[in-house]
Amino acid sequence: MIIDISWKRVKGVQRVIFAVIAGFMFFFFACMKESGRDPHTLYVHLAAEPGTLNPITSTEAVAGAVTKYIYESLLERDYDTLELKPQLAERYEIRAGGLVYRFFLKKGVLWNDGVEFTADDVVYSFERIKDPKVAGAAIKVYYLDVVSCRKIDRYTVEFTCRRPYFMQRELLGEMPIVPRHVYDDGKDFNTHPMNRQPVGTGPFAFERWDTRKRILLKRNERYRGEKTELKRIVYRVVPDPHVAFMKLKKNELDVMSLSPLQWSRMSSTQKFEHDFYKLKYYLPYYNYIGWNAENPLFIDRRVRLALTHLVNRKAILDKLLFGLGEIVNGTFFIYSKNYSSDIAPWPYDPAKAKELLKEAGWADSDNDGILDKDGKKFSFKLVYPVNSEYSEKLAIILKEDFAKAGIEIQIERYEWAVFVQKLNNRDFEATSVGWSLGYSGDPYQLWHSSQIKDGSNFCAFKNAEADRIIEMARLELDEKNRVKLYHRFNHILHYEQPYTFMFCNPALVAVSRRFDNVKVHTMGLNYIEWKVKKAP
Repeated sequence: MIIDISWKRVKGVQRVIFAVIAGFMFFFFACMKESGRDPHTLYVHLAAEPGTLNPITSTEAVAGAVTKYIYESLLERDYDTLELKPQLAERYEIRAGGLVYRFFLKKGVLWNDGVEFTADDVVYSFERIKDPKVAGAAIKVYYLDVVSCRKIDRYTVEFTCRRPYFMQRELLGEMPIVPRHVYDDGKDFNTHPMNRQPVGTGPFAFERWDTRKRILLKRNERYRGEKTELKRIVYRVVPDPHVAFMKLKKNELDVMSLSPLQWSRMSSTQKFEHDFYKLKYYLPYYNYIGWNAENPLFIDRRVRLALTHLVNRKAILDKLLFGLGEIVNGTFFIYSKNYSSDIAPWPYDPAKAKELLKEAGWADSDNDGILDKDGKKFSFKLVYPVNSEYSEKLAIILKEDFAKAGIEIQIERYEWAVFVQKLNNRDFEATSVGWSLGYSGDPYQLWHSSQIKDGSNFCAFKNAEADRIIEMARLELDEKNRVKLYHRFNHILHYEQPYTFMFCNPALVAVSRRFDNVKVHTMGLNYIEWKVKKAP
């Protein structure tokens, strides 16, 4: 449609009318462009906005969902077999009994700004990970025993390790790599402006970030590999799951993770299943209720166990999640060898909970309905991110059930960025949240006592035997022996209950049927291989 407006022909009110019409038409077509109707643009839902797109300092899953198509590493995992294979490296050698790793880089690889990727970028990225001034305690723990990374020549780097580590090849091969020429300018790495404008070597390049609205990627035309049919990916930030679902049904989104309610009931229509694939698969993940042991209320193991006995996990799974998931007993992926399937989750047992609380010295001495001890009421704040429908409903159930046992819960909700900051600062008493895990499963970052201050041991779990097992397992190269160690560690966690471990829930994803070749791999979905359906 062509609109010919000659301003010499219209005057006064007519100009206003034409201006309104023209403005409406421009707005209409802009909305059409953002609505998912551009066949070569993929519109993906983001439930929260990431704090940064720097892969070294970020720990958020929402950031990883974006950066995995921008950045690459020396090795990558096969989406189906999970085996490591070359990506930025063309090959590698392991020397000195697993203490030296030499990577030979592919030549002619370009950052999306046209500068060549070289060994300097690998060395620079390693140095930033090891730099104590750089944030990212979660990643630093995996490189504690990597002594150095040196440049052999323009296309060869060599890592030297202090001692063997069963994940060494994986951690070195999948180390996040950023461009030295972009970051090495004297500015603070943690707050560098390019953390919001990433430059990578992957199949997509960063285009724009509209704060609290969207992050746009465009196809990297300098990419050395086969070009994807997708020309753009638009990550639309929509915190409210109900609003997001409405946008999905109006084809303003192409990809969205559904809640159990949306999956089981709201999407069970003929039209929805005509318009979308409904994909269900499991990834390494679990959610939990965490008890901050730095709070005096939760120091006693009997109290933490009592709280677990007050959580009716089977009823919650059935009522809130429509039975979509498995109750877990520990920190490892439920379908991995490290998981101890012989451990039965603690049962829902309010009578046992009250008995344990009494043993720990808690009683309602003033008959106000709330337990107390040494003049302190058993009252705490449960924090979780806003727009978490599951956490919202869970909190209401917990508040009611705990009140019956004389425990008061105060509910506090925070925007995602503030919530993450509270976790990092240990500024909480109890929380409802989850972990996305790796496939190998070293629990050091989450559970070693050294990670209480700056790592991801948010609930301040401290156990000398657990520390010893975690340290031994890192050095154990025999998988069978390592699994035995982890099973022992699982029993310690089960006994101590630093978390009330909740569920491993399947990913429930809706994908627009305007795409073909949408496959569910062991690692989930890979947008790169999707094909745009031809018009009939």
